[in-house]
Amino acid sequence: MKTRSCRDSKNLHLVTGGAGFPGFSLGKKLSQMGHRVRLLDAKESAWIIPDNIDFVKVDIRNYEDVMSAMEDVCVVYHMASYGMSGKDQLKRKMIEEVNVHGTKNVLKACREMNVTRLVYTSTYNVVFGGQEIVNGDETLPYLLDHQFTDYYSKTKKEAEVEVLAADGSSTDDGSTLHMCALRLAGVYGLGEQRHIPRIVSYLERGLVCVTYGSGVVDFLHIDNLIQAHILAAKALTPQHKHIAAGQSYFISDGKPIKNFEFFRPLIEGLGYTFPKVCLPLKLVFYLAFMLELIHLVLGRLYNFDVILTRTEVHKTGVTHTFSIEKARKELGYEPTIQNDMSDVVRYYQRTGHVKQKSERGVGYYLMNILIAFFIAIIILSFLPLTSDL
Repeated sequence: MKTRSCRDSKNLHLVTGGAGFPGFSLGKKLSQMGHRVRLLDAKESAWIIPDNIDFVKVDIRNYEDVMSAMEDVCVVYHMASYGMSGKDQLKRKMIEEVNVHGTKNVLKACREMNVTRLVYTSTYNVVFGGQEIVNGDETLPYLLDHQFTDYYSKTKKEAEVEVLAADGSSTDDGSTLHMCALRLAGVYGLGEQRHIPRIVSYLERGLVCVTYGSGVVDFLHIDNLIQAHILAAKALTPQHKHIAAGQSYFISDGKPIKNFEFFRPLIEGLGYTFPKVCLPLKLVFYLAFMLELIHLVLGRLYNFDVILTRTEVHKTGVTHTFSIEKARKELGYEPTIQNDMSDVVRYYQRTGHVKQKSERGVGYYLMNILIAFFIAIIILSFLPLTSDL
C-alpha cells in the first residue's frame, strides 16, 4: 500500500474506541469544529453516526486492519480499551490483547502511515492502587505490578509506558511522531453508558442500601474530557512547540467530592432514600474479594455480573485526588462543568426510572443477608479457638 505523508493529507482525525461514549462524543465535537473524522471500533456504534463522520468497524488487535484505517490520518486519539468495570475486569486474556497488543498495533501503524500526533487516553489507576493520595501530581511513580488489584489498570500502565517511550520516534517518511497521555478521572455526563446505567439498575433492584468508606475523589464531565483531548492534540504541534510531547496529565473537573455525595442527586432525584448505613471499607473490600473468587469458580457455568470488585471498592471508597495544574499550565485546560449531574438526573426521570411506590425488592433483602453473613464471618475470625480443658 502506498502511504501518504500527514503533511499532504486533509486533516483527518481518527478516534479509536469510537463506538463508546467518550470516543463518539469527541468525534462529534471534532466534526463540528470542521475536521474530517474517522471513528474506529470493534463493535457496532450505539449512536447514530452523522453523515460527515466515517465509522469503520476495526478490531485494534488486527494490525492490517488498523494500518488500513490510518490512511490520510494526521492525529490519533487512542481511546479504545477493555476491562474497565464489572465482570469484564476478570477477562485477563482479552484485556491484555486489547490494551497492550492493540496499543502496540496502533503505534506501529502510526509510524508506517506517517501519523505525527497521538493522544493516549489513560487512567488515574496507573499510579493509584488503593493508597490514599491527596492532590497528587505527575511526579508520582507508576504502581509496581504486584500493587495492582485488577488487570485493566496494570495493562493501561503498560500501554502508557509504551506510548510515552515511543514519543519522538520517526515515521516511515522521516517525520516525528509526538505523543502524550491523559490520565482521566471517572467520566460522567448525559449519554454515559458504562457506570451510571449500572448504578441506576442497582437502585431499581434495591442493591444501593449502604455506603462504605469516606473517600474523596475526582470526577470528569464529558465536556471537560473533550476539551482536554483537543487541547492535548494542539499541544503536540510545532505551533505550540510540542510542549505536551512525552508528557502525562491528570484530567478532572478539578473539584474533589465524596464519592457517594456525588451520586446523591441521582439517588434522591429518582425517588430513592440516600443510604444511612456506612460500612467499614475493609468489610466491603473483603466482600468484593469473595465475589471475585465466586465468579472465578462459577463464572464458566454462569457468567453473572459482579456487583463490586476490589478495584471498584478502592476507586469509590478511598480518597485519591489529583492536581490539574500541569494541564492548566501546559495545555490551557480549564474545566467548564464541575460535578453537575443535573442533565443526567433529568434524563433518567424523563425515561421512567423514578422509583415506584412499592415494597422493597428481593435485591434489598438479599444484599442485607450477604452483608450480615460477611460481618458474622469477620467477627468469628477474631474469636479465640476453643481449647481442651
